[in-house]
Amino acid sequence: MIRPTGSWVALITPFTADNRIDFEGFKTLVDFHVAHGTGGLLLCGSTGEPTLLTMNEKQEIFDRVLAYTRGKVPVFVGTTCNTTAETVAQSRYAEKAGADGLLLVVPSYVRPPQDALYEHFKTVAEAVGIPVAIYNNPTRVGVNIDAQTIIRLAEIPNVVADKEAMPNISQLDAIMRVAGDHINLLCCDYPGYGLILPTLALGGHGTANVSGNVIPEEMAALSKPWQTIEDMQRTRHLYFKYLPLLKALYSVSNPVPVKAAVGLLGLPAGRCRRPLPEMDPDKLEQLRRLMTELGVIDKYGSRSLTDA
Repeated sequence: MIRPTGSWVALITPFTADNRIDFEGFKTLVDFHVAHGTGGLLLCGSTGEPTLLTMNEKQEIFDRVLAYTRGKVPVFVGTTCNTTAETVAQSRYAEKAGADGLLLVVPSYVRPPQDALYEHFKTVAEAVGIPVAIYNNPTRVGVNIDAQTIIRLAEIPNVVADKEAMPNISQLDAIMRVAGDHINLLCCDYPGYGLILPTLALGGHGTANVSGNVIPEEMAALSKPWQTIEDMQRTRHLYFKYLPLLKALYSVSNPVPVKAAVGLLGLPAGRCRRPLPEMDPDKLEQLRRLMTELGVIDKYGSRSLTDA
């Protein structure tokens, strides 16, 4: 069972000029991450605009992208639907398509109580034979998955990881103290929560991040679990150096700034689907200047694949 460790990048979904899924663009992005050391990819996570994709589009992404990533990089896919039954069906489809694991978030707009959440995730996990990562993002879905619920879920053999995206460090502590030997703990890279340093300090295993779409090598180095004092010093140095970029990449609803930044690198991205807006021209110019000052465009621009 793959246990996500290090930098797992929540991949964007690239679109063509006529708003179709850019499958050739997906191949370019996968090659980009393989060339630059990304540990794993999250497909159809929040950054992949899953709520703006049809069910058929998601399944085509599973079929075509997973066929391309096989043997290149491990991929967990987001399969959450509105109901448990639909989520089970989509999860089985992803497993058959070749997913290395699943990424499950709470169904939005439902706000189930904790016991119902446990039964939902347990039902889905037991319906497949591949690893499952739980994704706790209460800002997006309206309910927190409490630490005790995560601890109970960690007892299920194929529940292997927990991605936390909430501002309560004591929850990370509770999970690691009780279930740290059974489940890998990853955090988001949203700088408003500031979870990266405390997660790794508590013995966490890495990040499930947005910024790796733009700075994959730096996020891979920054997200490495701490074994030595040098690991801590490296993470701290990189975190503070790239903190302005992390803030910029969360300056508008995800994935608006991320897709804009990927586009500035000359990589396939396209516009976000409505109702998500385009990046404001002034903010886009600020982002371009910041990426230039940090050397990101020079390093990862359109020549990056041929130079890697």
